[in-house]
Amino acid sequence: MKNLAGLMKQATQMQARMEEMQAKLESMVIEGSSGAGMVQVTLNGKGDMKAIRIDPKLADPEEMDMLQDLILAACSDARTKLDATASEEMKKVTGGLNLPGGMKFPF
Repeated sequence: MKNLAGLMKQATQMQARMEEMQAKLESMVIEGSSGAGMVQVTLNGKGDMKAIRIDPKLADPEEMDMLQDLILAACSDARTKLDATASEEMKKVTGGLNLPGGMKFPF
């Protein structure tokens, strides 16, 4: 019974650390860019877009297709950075144990 109680205590502690990590991630600001920085997108830790900056040189109506592609690329870059940051934070909490996203403790 001691082992079970110890496991439950560890699971509760891990849950608290994961909640702290999630709060930390939510407060993060991640920036992605494309076109040598001509398009920049800012996401919060949840992946919601909070800002977009477009170099005025790209506002040429003849270049709208390129501008749209650069916006998509900047969003993708920011999301990739966010996912990598979240993964690193999760490793800190779980000690390198790969757990599925959204897993809650205790079970």
